[in-house]
Amino acid sequence: MNPNRQPLIRPRVLLFDWHGTLVDTLDAMFAAMEELLPQLEELDLIQRLQPESACRTPDDAKLVRYIRIFRRLHPRILAERRVSRTDIFNAIFGADREAKHIAHQAYNQCYSRHVGAVKPFQEGVYDYLRTFQQLGIRVAVATNRSREFLDRELALVDGGRWAELFDTTVCANDISEYKPSPQLIFAALEQLGETADAGIWYVGDSYSDMETAHNAQVTAIFYNGLRWESGWFRQLYAENAEKSPHAVIDSFEGLTNLIGQAEGICKDTLNRLRPAAYPPPSPPPPRIEPDWHPAVAKLAAPKVILFDWHATLVDTIDAMYRAVDDMLPEFNELGLTKRLMSPNEARSPEDAKLVEYVRQHAALHPKIKADRKISRTDIFEVLFGDDQEAKQIAHKRFNFHYRNHFGTVRPFEPNVRQMLSALRALPIKVGVITNRDREFFEQEIAAVENTGWTHLFDTDVCGDDTPLRKPHPDQLLKAVGNLGYATGPTVWYVGDSTTDIISAKRAEMTGVFFNGAQWDLPWLRKIFPGTERHPHKPDVVVNDFSEFWALVLTCWGKFDQQALRER
Repeated sequence: MNPNRQPLIRPRVLLFDWHGTLVDTLDAMFAAMEELLPQLEELDLIQRLQPESACRTPDDAKLVRYIRIFRRLHPRILAERRVSRTDIFNAIFGADREAKHIAHQAYNQCYSRHVGAVKPFQEGVYDYLRTFQQLGIRVAVATNRSREFLDRELALVDGGRWAELFDTTVCANDISEYKPSPQLIFAALEQLGETADAGIWYVGDSYSDMETAHNAQVTAIFYNGLRWESGWFRQLYAENAEKSPHAVIDSFEGLTNLIGQAEGICKDTLNRLRPAAYPPPSPPPPRIEPDWHPAVAKLAAPKVILFDWHATLVDTIDAMYRAVDDMLPEFNELGLTKRLMSPNEARSPEDAKLVEYVRQHAALHPKIKADRKISRTDIFEVLFGDDQEAKQIAHKRFNFHYRNHFGTVRPFEPNVRQMLSALRALPIKVGVITNRDREFFEQEIAAVENTGWTHLFDTDVCGDDTPLRKPHPDQLLKAVGNLGYATGPTVWYVGDSTTDIISAKRAEMTGVFFNGAQWDLPWLRKIFPGTERHPHKPDVVVNDFSEFWALVLTCWGKFDQQALRER
């Protein structure tokens, strides 16, 4: 990638990463990661997540935030399936070696339940490795995989015929430090009787692999089998050019061509030995992002913006789910089990499954708890529908248990305070609407960021300030009444749940869905079906507050003179 680097010399040794380079074990790897992440709290690793400000890239910062809040991988990572567990741990724990060691050990326990799903990463790997061997190049593996897993996978992949190809293999538990420490490479070279120099090529698929190669002072070859775009490389190495690959290839055919271009290689011999070209791996299917831009022109510039509190402006998810866990076993004695909705009245098959699971187990479905994306208000809406009395009983019991857990409140994103201040400078009236009872909300708003946010809002309305809570419009109508405004499209309500959007549309306001949970477009279509029974849909979807701020500025840029005159 660096045009000033010297031409590559013939490799004496080709060291390969395992997962994502030679083999595809993505199914097992991501299953193990999704099993591990909900355990971070009990492993005392949540507080050791790297501060977002210390992250190497904006994507790393988003990953840290998403894992902190939802204990899951960011949906883009799950959709693209391109990032290794080592890169994930490096991104979220930074230089904290002890935290990464704990995470790797816990990961291995999870992986042991999924190991075995392994296949060549692309067609023809065996034939290419045989060619390199016949050229007199020694071939080896250096991987963060544990020995028990590598040996098992090596015996399974491609019928077990790869075992004869490798001069040595070195695993994470053969040395004391994981990549990007160069120990793996040094250990492999020691077993081969080699020394580290440009004639040793390390071929891997991740930033961590390239950093490992540079730390060992060997040639770094990036295997781009996952087909990252050029812009990704530019961003990744913008401030780390010294760690960039010496070369990038997208297939083993490309690696063979690269070897053919190296100094000291007999091209005639290579061409005689090389297999017929195999195609490169296909790129992963793209995640279908919500497309909010076309809706911008349809929005009136806001005079008032009302925000939901939990999971929109702030993160109080841990306390919320603990309180829900505590209350569900009490549904029978509260008389709520018999008042659960009939599954055939549910909005979606997923809602029907939630109702049935709560009826049978008096607990949330494990997937709901793993996702950590649905608010207690939405849970009660799914469970009880239009039964207001049942929901009031549920909210009251939730509050009883929430007293035991609430207190920790964080900004949902780092720039929320600045965004709220900037909105008030436009000028726009700003309010907050929450189904929280006032006793909790007032303590949370005073505690956030240690200084409190009370001064950032012109009004606030809590769940016990009106006879009916969201999704009824009472709270929203009370807020605009407090501000002396009439409801209408110049009043925006921003929230993260279907309940919030229903409230906005019933109040005849502009509904802005804050997609902090990063639902993709197919899922948004499920939860907002636009049917006769469930007609309410957001006017616009934003994935984070940078998009929201751009949306506000765009609307004010289009309508500012008219809006200012009307003020």
